[in-house]
Amino acid sequence: MLNIHTQKVNKTVWTFKELLMQNKKNVGNFARNMSYAVSAGNMYHIRKSLYSKDKNYNIIEMATKIYKPSYISFETVLQNEGVIFQNYNSIKVASYKTLNIVVDKHKINFRKIKDTTLLNHEGLIKYDGYYVASKERAILDTLYLNKKYHFDNFRDIDWDKMQRLVKIYENKNLEKEVYNLYLKYNSKI
Repeated sequence: MLNIHTQKVNKTVWTFKELLMQNKKNVGNFARNMSYAVSAGNMYHIRKSLYSKDKNYNIIEMATKIYKPSYISFETVLQNEGVIFQNYNSIKVASYKTLNIVVDKHKINFRKIKDTTLLNHEGLIKYDGYYVASKERAILDTLYLNKKYHFDNFRDIDWDKMQRLVKIYENKNLEKEVYNLYLKYNSKI
C-alpha cells in the first residue's frame, strides 16, 4: 500500500515543459541536452515528456503529471485512509479521461470526472507539484461514478464536509445518496 501522506517532499518528477521553462533555452538545443543527460545517466526518462533525477521518484507525483489536470483519488485515498480494507495494486487518478496504463511497472487507472468538478480544488490537499483528494472527496468521487460502491469504515468521516463538497458535483442523485449513507451510518451509532 502506498502511503500518500508521506509523499510530501520536494518535486521528484518534471515534465519536459517544466524543465524547458526552468532552463530558458530553445527547444531544439534543450531536447538534445536532455537526450544527452538521459544517455549519460544524469536524468531518468520515465515516459514521454516525464523525467526524474533517477528511478527513486515519487510515484504519486508521476501519476498526476501524465494527464493534467488530475489528482489522486478513489481507492488509492480510500485504502490509505482506512475507509476500505481491500488492497488495490494500482494508483487511481481523477482526470479528464478514462484510461488504464502501465508506466515503469506501475499500474495507473485514470477515471473521468466532469470538468467543473475536476477543476474545483475544494477538498483537495496540495502537495509539492500535485493534489490528493481528502477522504471525503474520494468518497464522493467514487460514489459519483459508482453509487453502489461498498465502503467498510465511515468512523472518521466529516459529514459536514461531505455535505459541503457534494455541491461541487451538481448532481441531485449524489446528494440523495450521501444523505442516505449519513442516515444509515448514524442509525448504527
